[in-house]
Amino acid sequence: MLLAQISDLHIKVPGALAYRKVDTAACLRRCVERLNTMSPRPDAVLVTGDLTDFGTVEEYRHVADCLKPLTMPVYVMVGNHDDRATLREVFDADYLRKAGAGGDFVQFAFDLGELRVIALDSQIPHASPGTLCDARLQWLGQQLDEARERPVIVALHHPPFATGIGHMDDMALDAETAGKLEALIAKHPNVQRVLCGHVHRPVHRRFGGTIASIAPSTAHQVVLDLHADAPSRFVLEPGAFALHYWNAGVGMVSHHAYVEQFDGPYPFFDEAGALVD
Repeated sequence: MLLAQISDLHIKVPGALAYRKVDTAACLRRCVERLNTMSPRPDAVLVTGDLTDFGTVEEYRHVADCLKPLTMPVYVMVGNHDDRATLREVFDADYLRKAGAGGDFVQFAFDLGELRVIALDSQIPHASPGTLCDARLQWLGQQLDEARERPVIVALHHPPFATGIGHMDDMALDAETAGKLEALIAKHPNVQRVLCGHVHRPVHRRFGGTIASIAPSTAHQVVLDLHADAPSRFVLEPGAFALHYWNAGVGMVSHHAYVEQFDGPYPFFDEAGALVD
């Protein structure tokens, strides 16, 4: 099975640019085209939050229009830039109507072949950092217990670890919650990945006996600056996404893929089988 993870779309109203610079909708359309033309094609797409910039109806309708051409199922999660009620109103999907952990939380689980994918809501409304309250963690625990015999992916928007990019780490999952999440994940060795977004860069760390993995943005990326006092800046590095490949005989293998198509492919060997030199 092949799961594509895209993240941090930051779609604005039609015609508007993010930070007066980035046509995020055009970036998403190119990503959708790339996913549709891949071979093998992903079996599903998971969007790990920040679909919009301000969570308005018009922005979500723009997102939905951009995602509509996808030829595989799409599952959308909330990030700090999203609005739970408006997302549900516009996308109107069955899995979004079932509030996980009670209340308004946008939490859900779905099957992708042998895989069980569990999506968490790490949002604090009207705030940039994230958290998981006891109710959300309890719901996750129940979901993990029910899927003990299966390979599992757990997904949330906010990464539960520091990346070294200080201004983004200030807006990550709070440390106390991250510790609780790691302890819970560690009790379930069948968890293959913890998938995140938010940071606009590909980042990976060992976490709870598995790998926590941050996907880049389909549009602009955060500057890779590991100085403690690094300013908050973005860079127009290529939009990208993650591909998570599950094979029972191999396990989970994750790839970083670019939206843009580059020159090639070219052969390493000529028609006679000799290395091209």
